[in-house]
Amino acid sequence: MIRPVAPADTPTLLALTAATGVFKEHEVQALREVLDEYHEANRGFGHVAVVDEREARIVGYAYYAPAAMTDHTWYLYWIAVTKQIQAKGVGSGLLRHAEEEIRGKAGRVLFIETSSLPHYDPTRRFYLKHGYEVTGVLRDYYADGDDMVVFRKRLAGG
Repeated sequence: MIRPVAPADTPTLLALTAATGVFKEHEVQALREVLDEYHEANRGFGHVAVVDEREARIVGYAYYAPAAMTDHTWYLYWIAVTKQIQAKGVGSGLLRHAEEEIRGKAGRVLFIETSSLPHYDPTRRFYLKHGYEVTGVLRDYYADGDDMVVFRKRLAGG
């Protein structure tokens, strides 16, 4: 069941994120700040955070929001699935849910940024499999040798 994130979910989401083995410690800390800001104010600005809960256990989550100063452009900032059940459709379900909700809010295009490091290969393949295209690469963005790969998918219009 996909449902909105509650404040009480934060420790579980942080642990899930850290346990994926993909995110660095400072990225997990950034997630804590993002979730705190979401619960304090950003939900009121159109940000969305959802979890996929199965048998009373959170198995994945997604966080997405409209991009400021754009015409119905959105960003997917976070999507993660419990390491033990990755590649079993949870991430695909969360991504489809986000896309449908964004379409329902007249979203035109969805952007996703990720790293070029080798351990992000499955992540990049996941986005390509779901119809996203690489629209840009910012060399050495995160660190020397760690480029930002920007994906996009048109959701409506055009």
